Amino acid sequence: MNTFHLRIVTMDGKVFDDQASQIFLRTIDGDVAIRAGHINYCSGIGMGQAHVTLERYAACIGGMVSMLNGECQVAATTWEWKEEIDEERAKKAKERAEERLNQKNLSDREQRIAEAKLRRALVRLHVTNEE
Repeated sequence: MNTFHLRIVTMDGKVFDDQASQIFLRTIDGDVAIRAGHINYCSGIGMGQAHVTLERYAACIGGMVSMLNGECQVAATTWEWKEEIDEERAKKAKERAEERLNQKNLSDREQRIAEAKLRRALVRLHVTNEE
């Protein structure tokens, strides 16, 4: 399979800088798979699982992705490789978010924050269960 240069960065620094045969991630336009030879592309990153072929999974939350002239750049708000995710912490975050969502009289803002926290926890838990 052909490869392309993939660079993944977060505010904390560089996460990945090497050749890859594919990156799959959720964008604001929907799920996208980028392979060598992909057309030029740019989109905001949504919240979901990301997969870099060489069988590495990550939790990816927000940012931008671009493919320009055969080089893919991912600037993620959060990027956590599967092996870096603390599953117990994610389970507790999920429980806290669910408890918060079950409370009555939440403002719209409080509701959206609790829903976002629940989605982040669910993404992390999903990634920890990938084989």
